[in-house]
Amino acid sequence: MAFKTDIQIAREASKKPIQEIGARLGISSDDLLPYGHDKAKISQGFINSVQDRTDGKLILVTAINPTPAGEGKTTTTVGLGDGLNRIGKNACVCIREASLGPNFGMKGGAAGGGYAQVVPMEEMNLHFTGDFHAITSAHNLLSAMIDNHVYWGNELEIDTRRVVWRRVVDMNDRALRQITASLGGVSNGFPREAGFDITVASEVMAILCLAKNLDDLQERLGAMIVAHRRDRSPVYCRDIKADGAMTVLLKDAMQPNLVQTLENNPAFVHGGPFANIAHGCNSVIATTTALKLADYVVTEAGFGADLGAEKFLNIKCRKAGIAPSAVVIVATVRAMKMNGGVAKADLAAENVDAVKHGCANLGRHIENVKSFGVPVVVAINHFVTDTDAEVQAIKDFVASQGSEAVLSRHWELGSEGSADLATKVVETIEKGEANFAPIYPDDMSLADKINTIATKIYRADGAQIDQKILNQLKDWEEQGYGQLPVCMAKTQYSFTTDPERRGAPTGFTVPVREVRLSAGAGFVVAICGEIMTMPGLPRKPSAENIKLNADGDVEGLF
Repeated sequence: MAFKTDIQIAREASKKPIQEIGARLGISSDDLLPYGHDKAKISQGFINSVQDRTDGKLILVTAINPTPAGEGKTTTTVGLGDGLNRIGKNACVCIREASLGPNFGMKGGAAGGGYAQVVPMEEMNLHFTGDFHAITSAHNLLSAMIDNHVYWGNELEIDTRRVVWRRVVDMNDRALRQITASLGGVSNGFPREAGFDITVASEVMAILCLAKNLDDLQERLGAMIVAHRRDRSPVYCRDIKADGAMTVLLKDAMQPNLVQTLENNPAFVHGGPFANIAHGCNSVIATTTALKLADYVVTEAGFGADLGAEKFLNIKCRKAGIAPSAVVIVATVRAMKMNGGVAKADLAAENVDAVKHGCANLGRHIENVKSFGVPVVVAINHFVTDTDAEVQAIKDFVASQGSEAVLSRHWELGSEGSADLATKVVETIEKGEANFAPIYPDDMSLADKINTIATKIYRADGAQIDQKILNQLKDWEEQGYGQLPVCMAKTQYSFTTDPERRGAPTGFTVPVREVRLSAGAGFVVAICGEIMTMPGLPRKPSAENIKLNADGDVEGLF
């Protein structure tokens, strides 16, 4: 049976004018800044006007550790949002924006799939409303002003060997990871080693996604540490006097973007920090605004629950003062078989034993999420190769964990296929069993926070932190940063730092290679194992297949 591609389905969508979508949420056309006919930004004035309203119910969608077999977390997020509206609920979806780097690298697109997509799919996966370009420009303005300050006399006495602010570009480009800047003589400045990260790894991105308003945004930008002096004292962005101009560049990017699903239901798409480097959630301002406008808000966190959900619950909820009423963990029969040792080429064949063996990974995620005091529903994202016996094996396992798994066919059928999942999520929320709390308090030491995540979430024997890093953490605590949460940077493919160790491994430690202080964003990053802040393109990047056809339409986005 031949299926249409995601982009074919998206292009055939019957979209409504964005003003109609806004009206569904009570947003007047005067409070929308349209970008064409099918997308718009929501004015800060409107956002301010709804702050006294009661919040709706927040639903987090997360997943097992990602595998090459695919899990479909965004597709399930969109499908659940459509399903909730189908059963008569006032629901809104909140997801992240797509980065050009992964889109042209391996992913090819990030707006859902099949008949559970957010549109306009092409624009969302390309330039959209320019938010990422604004973040790139603001970040690199600061880079230019640092080097300019040094060139014109270096009044702040910056040690050019200790400039920690790198440049960014929204593309996978390994050649830029480590560079030498300012070559070519006196007029070009002082030569120094430098480098690029991808835009979604920028602290500016993390700040935009955690800031509550423009004043908060500027204050956070000013608090970023960009360099150190010879005595190792920090130099802040506000010392360079760049925070005001950066805020100007980010003024429009700070406003959430409103679009729609294929079924014309409202969706906020805003922000996009990496989930294995940063906190992996859409913006606080989008989520909190949606909670004022809808009875149910469905959002997602990047990668598996050990990364995205942990950071959503320990960082975003803590910073924003929000709490989920339920968490949906996405799993697939195919991914369970891969976790059970089946090769990707053999996934189409029925293998109930492998499904049962692979469920250990799902079970650990269920236990972890429940440890935050939030009820769990498992969504089995349906693939056509799934057999009844394999699906039942997952359902039986999840029941043994004290939760329920629901087969969802949103990819194939849209909201008709996700109505059962939506019904189960609503039933779970209405039981009122959520009693959310982060798994560590603010006043715990930074090293203990790292160890808590390593032992309670990854199930490691502990974190391996050498004395130099422990001393650095102590210094930050003495400087007043000890209250900050920890953002763990590690591979998304495993509970360990080895991407090849699937399932639910035990008997390992988590090596902390480096720690970084994101003083503006308000967290400490612990880099565990080998993590790249500037990805490279694969041997055959998706960009090779992306082109314009004879009609001028985009082809090749998944």
